[in-house]
Amino acid sequence: MTRPCPGARAVTSRPHWQPPAGTTDCHMHIFGPYDRYPLSPGRGYTPPEAPVAAYRTMCDAVGIARTVIVQPSIYGTDNAVTLDAVAALGRDRARAVVVVDDSFDLPSLRAMTDQGVCGLRFNAVSGNGTPLDQLEALGEKLAVLGWHLQLYAHSAEMVALEAVLARLPCPLVIDHMGGVKTAEGGPDNAGFKALIRLLEGGAWAKLCGYRSSSAGHPYADVAGMARAMIAAAPDRCVWGTDWPHPSLATPEEVPDDGHLMDLLGEWAPAAAQRQAILVDNPARLYGF
Repeated sequence: MTRPCPGARAVTSRPHWQPPAGTTDCHMHIFGPYDRYPLSPGRGYTPPEAPVAAYRTMCDAVGIARTVIVQPSIYGTDNAVTLDAVAALGRDRARAVVVVDDSFDLPSLRAMTDQGVCGLRFNAVSGNGTPLDQLEALGEKLAVLGWHLQLYAHSAEMVALEAVLARLPCPLVIDHMGGVKTAEGGPDNAGFKALIRLLEGGAWAKLCGYRSSSAGHPYADVAGMARAMIAAAPDRCVWGTDWPHPSLATPEEVPDDGHLMDLLGEWAPAAAQRQAILVDNPARLYGF
């Protein structure tokens, strides 16, 4: 049986500072409607529907202009909901990161490029995705396509995979701060140290930190990790809400996206840092 999880908050706070024009949410998901986009039987959780209209309302509150839709594990390799969401939001403001496996040939992947796709996600945490042993083979295809490879893994897997990730022929984007929890040592964790080495070697990373917090709201315990990532790669860090914040246990755990923007403001207090993380870096990585 799959476990249920809460949905996004009904009301989003406005952040206490004004994000720059062109601010990009580099990590979010769309769920449903389920009568049109049925869920994968291999999924690990069952969330409430999270439609494009509800996402737009959140963006208006926070000050988000551009979006990267990430294929969620509840749909496996059926990317229809993600591709249709790009079309609904518009190619001028939306891109997609899909989930495929080695059964997809180059012509089918090139067709996705025309639909706004620019990356492939490996999700070793939620499951129901591409096996990690396909990293190198698919990395070769991504290099031909000009796509990047996005990885969500546990901290121990970051250590085990570091050598493979470092030699990928395509750009690498690391999800959710390397999957490292602050209770696992935070900046001193071996997986986080591997993440920093990869950043220093040219990888990208997403500052999407609430899942790394062991203390919970207001997530102050992740500040050291976030600032270390920004210091290691100020021109290759991007930010994402992770809306609608799937796979959490209780409604009390679901973040307020306005508060998450405030948190980024604490990690990156200078206007130039915020401009890079929210606008300039995403424009280069996703082709806005």
